[in-house]
Amino acid sequence: MTKIAAITGAASGIGRGTAKRLLDEGWTVVALDRDEAGLGALRKDLAAPADRLHVQTCDVASVESVTSAFADIGRRFGRLNGLVCSAGVLRIGTLDSMAVEDFDQLFAVNVRGLWLSAREAMPLLKLAGAQGELARVVFLASIAGIRHKIDSGAYAATKAAVIALTKVMAVECAAHKVLVNAVAPATVDTPMVRPHLNPGGNTRYRTSGTSPLGRIAQPEDVAAVISFLMSEDAGYVNGTVIPVDGGTVAAFVPRT
Repeated sequence: MTKIAAITGAASGIGRGTAKRLLDEGWTVVALDRDEAGLGALRKDLAAPADRLHVQTCDVASVESVTSAFADIGRRFGRLNGLVCSAGVLRIGTLDSMAVEDFDQLFAVNVRGLWLSAREAMPLLKLAGAQGELARVVFLASIAGIRHKIDSGAYAATKAAVIALTKVMAVECAAHKVLVNAVAPATVDTPMVRPHLNPGGNTRYRTSGTSPLGRIAQPEDVAAVISFLMSEDAGYVNGTVIPVDGGTVAAFVPRT
């Protein structure tokens, strides 16, 4: 039976890389994003059959939009085998100078939007689990939620919240055979992060030297780990947060 996955934030970055990876592995993908033009480009670039790649406009910050999107998935497929919550925003600034609007948007998208997507998807995932099928949820956390730093305190707080949601939801949903995990990337070369990159290497994000591997991650690096968590091979992995950081956290030594 065909496996059905919904991916939020699928028009670009890690979501786009994950859509391509899962399509290549035989999944049917429902790509959700508020960027309608980006979804059109995704469909054109991936050139997947129409019955394998479905695109739908969805703003995870809107209750109505998310509810409608997953209701449509339920009507179309009747079940869901996987959910990848990769929609996210990044706002840089010290906590004492950040605008209230930026702070609110971070939590509206990165936390509430993720939780809302999972809540609306859960009945379809539980149905798949009850039928003995795959039922997986993968959240996009960040090493910012593990290792905090100045200028990204609000963003880090949202990702720490994602880690907490991952662990609690994993326990709450285990009886329904729905496994919930997260990946925690370091800096990834995506449209969200790219404006903050400096090839000169003298700002908060650098295009080289940010990990022991000497490079930042590509979306495909993260998509590969998401693919594992969505697979049969991850059948006993639950409530786990996997850093995808090239050893960044392991190499971190606080300054004295």
